[in-house]
Amino acid sequence: MTITKTSLAALAVAAVALTGAPLGGAQAGSELMPGISTGIPLGAPLPEGLWSITIPTYGSRDSDPRVDTSAVVPAWLIWSTPWTLGGGVIMLDAVMPYVNVDVNNGPQFSGMANGFIDMQVKWNLGNGFFGGFQSGIYLPIGSEVGNNYVSWQGVAALSYLKDGWDLSSTFIYGTGAEGSDGGPAWFNVDLTATKKFGKFEIGAVGFGSTDLSTPYVGYQKQSQFALGGLIGYDFDICNIQLKLTRDVYQENYGGYETRVWANIIVPLMAPSSAMRPAVFKY
Repeated sequence: MTITKTSLAALAVAAVALTGAPLGGAQAGSELMPGISTGIPLGAPLPEGLWSITIPTYGSRDSDPRVDTSAVVPAWLIWSTPWTLGGGVIMLDAVMPYVNVDVNNGPQFSGMANGFIDMQVKWNLGNGFFGGFQSGIYLPIGSEVGNNYVSWQGVAALSYLKDGWDLSSTFIYGTGAEGSDGGPAWFNVDLTATKKFGKFEIGAVGFGSTDLSTPYVGYQKQSQFALGGLIGYDFDICNIQLKLTRDVYQENYGGYETRVWANIIVPLMAPSSAMRPAVFKY
């Protein structure tokens, strides 16, 4: 069978998990890749300064045909400002990822995905607990792997960071757009449970995602849940975490995905007392 852009959408639309790549007028679930925040305690504010988080990832879904999806967030820039709102630290961030989708014995799609700008407010709640909210928008883009419409994303995050523990939950909601070129509203949850032993970090991660709406007649809602492990090391000038995850449940994705990830956190500009990624050292 010759796999066109349209038939690929019918066979493996859910394989494109980042930014809902527009495969022949069908959008795949979450605009934010499910699981991307695992290992990162999003409930806690970063020390004042400019930070970079680079997240390369590669996954293979055992659908028929097999679909391999790779992406890189080359520099998720986060400015932890000196300002506060209601006692919470204000942070601003922006990112534009690059995505590649390769269908076995079929077509390949690649390009810049939708850029995202966001505002965060994070509070120290005491006794090792942190929490916060984020709100931002995806900007339209006319690439092979982007959506040509504006959508909104909201995040609520809670983290417990004490005695080397990172117990974090991140809840993410995103809007979609109606019509054949639109995508569903969606909901993700990312979970982290790790422990640091000196400079080493080890633990478990998990994530789930589900579509909340049907943008057009005939759209099949997708959902998934994955589990995996994390190992990390603090190199003083940066913090690196490696993750391996595997779907344990999926619906309408065409198959189960195995994915490898890295989180590379680097302070770019920060006061001398905060030049190390102290958020990972509570």
